Amino acid sequence: MPFSLPQALGFARAGETPGAATTASAHIGLGLAAVGRPGYINLGRDRDLPADRTVDALRERTHELLDAAYAQGVRYFDVARSYGRSEEFLAEWLTARPDIDDVVVGSKWGYTYTARWTTDAVQHEVKDHGVATYERQRAETAALLGDRLDLYQIHSVTPDSPALTDRELHARLAEAAAQGLTIGFSTSGPAQADAIRAALAVTVDGQPLFRAVQSTYNLLETSAEPALAEAHDAGLTVIVKEGMANGRLADPHAPDALKAVAAQTSLGCDAVALAVILRRPWVGVVLSGAATTGQLASNLQAATVDLDDEQLSRLGTLTEDPRAYWERRGQLPWH
Repeated sequence: MPFSLPQALGFARAGETPGAATTASAHIGLGLAAVGRPGYINLGRDRDLPADRTVDALRERTHELLDAAYAQGVRYFDVARSYGRSEEFLAEWLTARPDIDDVVVGSKWGYTYTARWTTDAVQHEVKDHGVATYERQRAETAALLGDRLDLYQIHSVTPDSPALTDRELHARLAEAAAQGLTIGFSTSGPAQADAIRAALAVTVDGQPLFRAVQSTYNLLETSAEPALAEAHDAGLTVIVKEGMANGRLADPHAPDALKAVAAQTSLGCDAVALAVILRRPWVGVVLSGAATTGQLASNLQAATVDLDDEQLSRLGTLTEDPRAYWERRGQLPWH
């Protein structure tokens, strides 16, 4: 089918050339982690989502967000096998809008959703980066998204992940790449930089396997920046997730320094926090994890924020020790 792609993303379907970004919001994508399942660790979910989080209610909310995002220039949509029914909701939205052929779809495999549509499960997802899980989840994703899938990422790679050394898995992923799928990985944890550098060294038949990386980066957690810059220089598309630190950088939870700068700009703390990320030269796309259309509209204002050196200096004081950051993140409850 005809296909155009914002240059910000840096990848396209096989044999096609990325087009020029048409709007500033093309550098902002929409991730569906917060609305594809009833439970997640973002702060403020009791306020953001309906109390009765049925499948139909979250399907409606997801489609509302996708409509609003597309109308405002967003062209990258991010889902995962472990985000409840996110792939299903996105697939239904795409099927209902066959005229939309200029979006990029990314999904992730490696976690299995186990919460059974509850918020109080003992275990919400199970991680496994083995070949068998890849084959099973690849088939599940294909059944829903078919040829609309552009980017398939290993979910949450850490330095000890077997996905970094499993040659059989690498061969399977290379086969998918040869068929036109872009292969990437996401990272998490205090050693993201180590995981990124290890992944950059993975080759199949002398060629780099990965063409995209998605990592956590925000005002509080900046430790992956040097490695992400290296990934960009190596030709990978860099996607930033958790730019809002799971709600810690949004009102009313934002630190005072961020609130003060936001007041000066007359915009939300979220827009300012995302704007700082957009300024990084190695960033291709920053994900919005909005759960409401109001949050999405505010997030998209990040593309218009202009910050001076003094404001950037103040915001730079918010950085936390990576281990402390990830320990706190690990303690966030599933709402």
